[in-house]
Amino acid sequence: MKYNKLILMLAIFCPFLGMAQSSLTIFSEDGYAFYLILNGQRQNNIPQTNVRIDGLSQPQYAVKIIFDDKSKPEISKNVPAIDPTTSAFADITYKIKTNRKGELKMRYFSATPVQPDYVAPPDMYVMHYGQPAPPPPPPPSPVGGTTVTQTTVTTTDGGMGNGGVNMNVGMGGVNMNVNISDPTMNTSVTQTTTTTTTSSSYGNMDDGYGEPVYNDAPPSRRRDRGCRYPMNSGDFRSAKGTVANASFEDTKLSTAKTVITANCMSTNQIIEICKLFSFEESKLDFAKAAYDRTTDKGNYFKVGNVFTFDASRTELNEYISSH
Repeated sequence: MKYNKLILMLAIFCPFLGMAQSSLTIFSEDGYAFYLILNGQRQNNIPQTNVRIDGLSQPQYAVKIIFDDKSKPEISKNVPAIDPTTSAFADITYKIKTNRKGELKMRYFSATPVQPDYVAPPDMYVMHYGQPAPPPPPPPSPVGGTTVTQTTVTTTDGGMGNGGVNMNVGMGGVNMNVNISDPTMNTSVTQTTTTTTTSSSYGNMDDGYGEPVYNDAPPSRRRDRGCRYPMNSGDFRSAKGTVANASFEDTKLSTAKTVITANCMSTNQIIEICKLFSFEESKLDFAKAAYDRTTDKGNYFKVGNVFTFDASRTELNEYISSH
């Protein structure tokens, strides 16, 4: 009887277990663009610095990182796609960082509950596992000229003719028409040569700082101007609620770090997140991690007001000065 009940319970719950899926986010702490290979399948055909793969149903995957910069060695590692503390499906994040020896390593960063309605930030590449990676964009048009020559032979009424050369100059290039009359052949030969000039699609926009933005170039060739726009109010409320609902201080901190890694915040938003922590050490840890992702560094001194001890304010100020 007990055996039959067990079979019945498995039959009921297995479909729901099959629906559980994780996501894996890998980002480069130093901004090195890379290709992600998951179980032998390439996930992105354009090098990225922040890649999220959802729809993962297995507990572990073989990961290979191939950097756009060929001088950097590949990273290969078996990565769990479940929360290491609960063994439940989760949103897992790993970061690629440079260790003290100057070597690039992929390290576990955080695990948070799966967010069904997760909205990725604009600087994150998202791929559903099992789908083919989109093809790379076509190469831009090169700078240079195109010459088209057209020759037309028509019959004339004969007789002596006068050869002439007519040259017209227009905005689109140079058009040259040559008319030759030959009384022995009773034909007229017209040759038209047209030269046009096209320009490259690279660097045709200004980024507001007096330098071009390479819209068609891969991310590794674009200029990174850092954070300009903070999270909108709706996304921030959702992120703040997720951090606040974490049961443990360590989970709050890891969740907050995951949010700030994938998004930008204003100084006031960072202050609100800091106030969610119970311990001074957690506030300081997050304040340091968030500094590079703030949109108004000139106001960052305000974060010091969340600390109880002057030593924490001093440590944060020293950290800011060194960056």
